[in-house]
Order: sequence, then C-alpha cells, then structure tokens
Amino acid sequence: MINARIAGIGHYLPERVVPNNELAPRMDVADTWIEERTGIRERRYALSGEETATTMGAAASRIAIERAGITPDDIDFIVFATMSADYLVPGCGVLLQRELGITHREVGALDIRNQCSGFLYALSVADKFVKTGTYRNVLVVGAERQSFNLDYSPRGRDVAVLFADGAGAVVLQPSDQPDRGILSTHLHADGTYAEELSIINPGSHGNYHFNRYKPQYLNAENEFVHPNDGPFEPPYLFTGVFNGFQVIKKAFEKFPAVIGEAIRANNLTLDAVDFFVLHQANGRILEFVQRNMNLPVGKLWNNIQRYGNTTSASVPIALSELWEAGKIRDGHVVCLSAFGSGFTWASALIRW
Repeated sequence: MINARIAGIGHYLPERVVPNNELAPRMDVADTWIEERTGIRERRYALSGEETATTMGAAASRIAIERAGITPDDIDFIVFATMSADYLVPGCGVLLQRELGITHREVGALDIRNQCSGFLYALSVADKFVKTGTYRNVLVVGAERQSFNLDYSPRGRDVAVLFADGAGAVVLQPSDQPDRGILSTHLHADGTYAEELSIINPGSHGNYHFNRYKPQYLNAENEFVHPNDGPFEPPYLFTGVFNGFQVIKKAFEKFPAVIGEAIRANNLTLDAVDFFVLHQANGRILEFVQRNMNLPVGKLWNNIQRYGNTTSASVPIALSELWEAGKIRDGHVVCLSAFGSGFTWASALIRW
C-alpha cells in the first residue's frame, strides 16, 4: 500500500476577536484569572447568523484544495469532524459538499463525532481510503462553532473561557515517495469516563424529550452549555458536564502515551521529530506535556493563547499555521496528537 500525503492545507478563523477583558466582567472574574488557568488571552467567535461549522469548513477547504493544485470537482470523498454541526440531522459532510458546489458529483460524505480527537480520527479514516486506492483526493475537515452554546454567566465560566470557533482542512493524495506521507495513526478510547466531559441533553437517553423545547427556552440567552450540578432543569436547552480535574488528569497521562506509541511504531526517537502539533486544549496541559517529555519549546507549536480551544479544528489550524510560517520542510517529521471527550485520544506521525 502507498502512503497518503497532505497535498494541501488551509485554515479559517472568524474576524471577531474576543479578548479576556470582554468576557471577564460577565463571569465575575479578572481577565488575568482566565489566562492563569488556561493560557488563553483571546479567541475568535463566528459572526452570528453568518458563519457556521460548514461555512468555516468550506473556507478552509477552498484554501487546502487550491494549495493541492486541484479544484473542488476533483474531490472524491469528504470526511468532516465537528461537535457543533449546523443541524442535529444531517451532518456537515453533505452541507460542505453543497457549499463547495459538487453535489452533481454525488461524492460520499462521512461525519465524525470524536470531539477534540475528531480531526485525527477523520485523518486516519481518510488515510486508509487513500492507502487502499479507494479514493485519490480526500478532503478532511475539522470545524467548530462553539460560541453559540456556552454559558457566559459565572456558573459556566470554567467551560466558556476555553472554547472558540474556527476550521482547518487538508487534502490527502497518494504519495509518490514510499517513505513520505502519513506513516501511522493511533486511535484510542475509554468510555468509562464518557460523562465527565459531555453534553447530556438533548439526547435519547430517556431524561429528555423534544416536547420540552418550549418557546420561552428557545431564546439566545438560554442556549448554553454549562457544568451540570444535577438533573436537567429549565431554562437551559443544552446541559453538559465538565469535570475539569478528571479531564486534565487523563490528558496528562494519555498525551505522552499516544505520542510515544507513534514514535515507537516507526522505530524513531523523540529527537527525530521536528515538530509536535498537539490539540490546543489548555495551555497548562501543553506546558505539562512539554516538561514531562522534555520537548524543546521550539518544537511544540502553540496558538491557544490567540485562538482558545477550537476542539476538532485545533490540530489542523495549528498545522496549517506551522506550514504557512515556513517551518515545515521536505523530509520533516511531524507528530500530531489530541485528547478529549469520550474519553478519546489519538496520534499521527507524518513525514512531509
């Protein structure tokens, strides 16, 4: 089997910049409180009513497609990762197909729901399609519009200060060099902790019914996700759980483990990796991984201070920035890694 290579890459970030001092008064904290706990100074929010996961994903895709030297009509398959889809049903894959103007080709579209690990899961699926010769031009997208369902009150601040909006995309094609491209991907999950970082409602688990969507609950100020201290209570339309301690504890464990797995699988050493692109979950997690694995600061790309946690979009955005900055050269080895809800975690090793 031939390797799949990243032939084109791109990202999109909304124009609206939201600094900590804009959020802090609403959450009854100082803006320094946010940066000290998360490493975030500002983030991007989509323009309400204009930008969605699909439109942002399309903007990133067009850049990736152009850089791959092809047109949207050349795309054979779409894999779209998001936890903030435009609709409950259908997923964003078909919406992206329509946005790119390629519905006439009727190419397949697959939606991935693995939250922060979503892009790496999507990349792994796409990699197999290319490796087996099933498709030649696979578009892989990670996009999120999370700002619409956060609780910006003091109750929800632990969650709301983290998450933001954006999109990243890559085009995978067969590599003409056997030692280049995606060398391996590694996917893991542990459902024991599924509820520790979750959006419980709406759902079909029996505690929620769609007839509870009453008009008084469907106004903008009530469409939030917040840490849930007990059973669902109106007026919140969405209810979630965020056990920060458990999430960080597992992230500390799984990030180094899955990075090490990718290195060993390819008979390499950490020193052989030119750049590490990790999911931008929390600045403190990134700092821990860097110290724990003794990674040179210059090899760890970090943009969480400017963009916050963009979930499935964070790895492709960071990788796209790294490429645009001219840091990645032919032959460079890049390790991607992510950890998030589920819990799920993943890594990929790429030789450019």
